[in-house]
Amino acid sequence: MSDITLSSGVRQNLLTLQSTADMMSRTQNRLSTGNKVNSALDNPNSFFTATGLNARGSDLTNLLDDMGQAIQTIKAADEGITAITKLVESAKAKANQALQTQSQFERKALATQYNELLGQIQDLAQDASYKGKNLLAGDGNDLTVLFNEDSTSKLKIGAVDFTDSTLAAGLNLSPLEEGAAAGTSFGLAGGTATVTLTGLQSTSLLTGAAAYAVGDVITVDDGTSTDTLTIAADTTVQDYVNFLKDQPGIDASFNNDTGALTIRSNYDVDVDKDTTGGGTAVATAVTAAALTATSTLVSSAGFKAGDVISIKDGNGYEARKLAIDENTTVQNFVDLINSTKGLTAQFAGGTMIVEGDVDFTISTNNADFNRTEVADTSGTVAIDADDSGFATDDAINNTVSAINAALSTLREQASTFGSNLSTVEIRQDFTKKLINTLTEGASKLTLADTNEEGANLLALQTRQQLSTTSLSFASQADQAVLRLF
Repeated sequence: MSDITLSSGVRQNLLTLQSTADMMSRTQNRLSTGNKVNSALDNPNSFFTATGLNARGSDLTNLLDDMGQAIQTIKAADEGITAITKLVESAKAKANQALQTQSQFERKALATQYNELLGQIQDLAQDASYKGKNLLAGDGNDLTVLFNEDSTSKLKIGAVDFTDSTLAAGLNLSPLEEGAAAGTSFGLAGGTATVTLTGLQSTSLLTGAAAYAVGDVITVDDGTSTDTLTIAADTTVQDYVNFLKDQPGIDASFNNDTGALTIRSNYDVDVDKDTTGGGTAVATAVTAAALTATSTLVSSAGFKAGDVISIKDGNGYEARKLAIDENTTVQNFVDLINSTKGLTAQFAGGTMIVEGDVDFTISTNNADFNRTEVADTSGTVAIDADDSGFATDDAINNTVSAINAALSTLREQASTFGSNLSTVEIRQDFTKKLINTLTEGASKLTLADTNEEGANLLALQTRQQLSTTSLSFASQADQAVLRLF
């Protein structure tokens, strides 16, 4: 409107009103946004500085989330170690229990339980993962935690492998041998024959019997091996009895009243006397028949009343024993074996079949037990099973030493993870505070003081009202000039 001329007073008031309106608009914008710097046009230096601070704060906020997840991963591993430690301590308790008993059967059971605990340890280690990261699963599970936006500050947490308990770099605990059963068998048989030495006593010379002469040879023959006694001038009936009793699996007794020499044997045997010294040939055959379940044990030469059957394992631990009397039967013997933990027995056809989970020996204080020929050197029945890893004290002590080393490894690793967790938590707290500092700094550069801006707006409104009044006065002055006309 260049063709309209305003007085200087009106124009001055108009300019003042326009300036006031601009300032009011800017103030209202600051109050509505809360920022005194909303774009680079408002204050380039403050705007770009605040943008940089906020950007760094945002980057650190993202890292803060990662730190939180890292803490959870470490906690999962630490909880896993705590649980594994309890399982290893339970395994140690099994080993200590094994030391407190000499029973190989009980030790074998404890070895099996020990192996089950090792399996649980490995399973637990495999389950100690968080979001696919498992610090107890070894290779490929190392954890790197970043602490700043350019990745120059970080912490690398190395994973250990407890998922395989045998690893030397881990727990170094190997499963124990659980042993394997073995079996054996032995026969129970007996037979009796009698030789009559009329008119003799046990102290009488054997040559007092008409058929016996000095130089005659008595032979004990089982068809495989033999033993002999040459009759001398001073050989007594008792010497003959003792010779027979000395034969494995053969017993003999002499009745002074009847002159009957009774021979009992576990096996078929011939007791013959030749005529080398001029006597008469004497042939005596003992035929052994298989015992039945109802047969008394004393019907065999391997047992007599007062004997004690003893069942011991490979450590010498006496699991069971049975005192034999005149009425003790084969079935009682079977029951004794079956009542022994780790042993089973079946008897049929004169043969006792025995199976043992661990080493066992069955013996008596009678040297004729289980002797089946003249050349026998032992009457003990032995079961040679494969030993468990807890069979001996030395083996158990070695296991305890390995467990103690594993516990030390677990405690050291728990300490390491604890230190790592503390470090990450400290850095997490620091990062939170740093983010707050950055945000606060950016705010100081851009945020408006609402109290100040409110006061400014009130002042501007007053100024606007005054400028409007001033403009009205200027316009009235111009109108007064017109009234002159």
